[in-house]
Amino acid sequence: MADISVRPMVAGDAERVLAIYQAGLDAGDASFEVTAPTWSAFDAARLTAHRFVAVSGDGAVLGWIAVSPTSTRAVYAGVVEHSVYVDPAAHGRGIARLLLDALIASTEAAGIWTIQSGVFPENTASLTLHERAGFRVIGVRERVGRQHDRWRDVVLLERRSPTVT
Repeated sequence: MADISVRPMVAGDAERVLAIYQAGLDAGDASFEVTAPTWSAFDAARLTAHRFVAVSGDGAVLGWIAVSPTSTRAVYAGVVEHSVYVDPAAHGRGIARLLLDALIASTEAAGIWTIQSGVFPENTASLTLHERAGFRVIGVRERVGRQHDRWRDVVLLERRSPTVT
């Protein structure tokens, strides 16, 4: 992975970030969403300080990770929800783990104590990734939403920082 690096996401990454997002949505096991948002909607919903892209040696964006606040209430200021997406052509190269490690370092440095996510149980690669990165299963929300005319469960995951108390 010497040819892959992680850097902060910038507005110039918008086209690739949204294309990778859409590819993940099209695969069917990433989200209830079916269409990637506009860049302005994406930008407004995610915390600027905790957005990263993985890039190849030639600068091509191969994946991204970002967080959204879970609540506007002050008591939840240290809790975020994340999403991570990798270009299907770059799967299996450890890119999601690089991005997740960068996010964990960034959020902990900012005093964020919990990162959470919801993953479809069929997305076993994502569940394995999160388990290896220190996330634990909180529970399963059964039949929580419909996607393409079928009910889907969502596995709730969280990672509590061992350093932010």
